Amino acid sequence: MNTLEITSVSSRGQVVIPNAIRSEMNLHTGDKLVVVSDGDNILLKKVQAPKLDDFKGLLAQSRKYAKDVGLEKSDIKSALKQVRKNKKS
Repeated sequence: MNTLEITSVSSRGQVVIPNAIRSEMNLHTGDKLVVVSDGDNILLKKVQAPKLDDFKGLLAQSRKYAKDVGLEKSDIKSALKQVRKNKKS
């Protein structure tokens, strides 16, 4: 790790990630990156879909929470309807 490379920004704002870093980070064509700046630095982080088991666990926790607090499907539908209405105005 800690590979140092130099790249340039094109006239269209594109940056080539050097091959050594793409290999080190296991980046491939079509991979998505999130771009974050603090004003002086730019951070590129690979966006990875959660593992299905992790997602299933989160879904189970959400369902348990909804049941524990007494949420019904109709409550969720009403909330979505209200949010959509507010976005239009």
